[in-house]
Amino acid sequence: MKIGIIGAGNIGGTLARRFRELGHEVFIANSRGPHTLTGLENETGAVAVTAREAARAGEVVVVTIPESKIPDLPADLFAGVADDTVVVDTGNYYPRQRDGRIGPIEEGVPESQWVSDRLGRPVVKAFNNIYADHLLKRGKPATAEGRIALPVAGDDANAKAKVLKLVDELGFDGVDAGTLADSWRQQPGSPVYTTDRDLEGVQRALLAAVRERQPEWRATDASPGDFDTPR
Repeated sequence: MKIGIIGAGNIGGTLARRFRELGHEVFIANSRGPHTLTGLENETGAVAVTAREAARAGEVVVVTIPESKIPDLPADLFAGVADDTVVVDTGNYYPRQRDGRIGPIEEGVPESQWVSDRLGRPVVKAFNNIYADHLLKRGKPATAEGRIALPVAGDDANAKAKVLKLVDELGFDGVDAGTLADSWRQQPGSPVYTTDRDLEGVQRALLAAVRERQPEWRATDASPGDFDTPR
């Protein structure tokens, strides 16, 4: 499969490595330009491209950049991209650590719904609730016991099926987490966030989630700080 990745940080770089190990063609972009990704190219065999090229690169396009940088993407980033291209959002809103206040999310719009609205494309929310190091190292064969499960939320059944297949290939059990409107159940602060649960554990955690965003995941007048000193 041809996969585009927009964002070469912890999750983007990890997915590039793992997808290449699985034999997928990967085209990866960052905000600084392809010339800054030579090391990742040499290490993985992924092809460094521009964001516009990554958006047109394949069947699946993963957007994995800070929430606050989503408005900086070109307004026409997905113009002309086939309707059946699956767009995956891995993002999380970190108001006190990185992103500052984003009004609609503070008011209750699920993070990935806000991203979808900004991109003008349906998205599938996935890969947002696991540490990058665990995504890199803790996948297991389908026959193994104790596989970590990952929630996948979205409105298009075919798009979710494609992402769930990739989750399985990476060595994790995929859990259909409902629609994009339900994706708040896997946001930071929810029981499923960074807890490495198995399939039944993820299903229980999604049901136990509470929609109200807790104070530590809401912006303050001093936001943002950083991950060492949230404000």
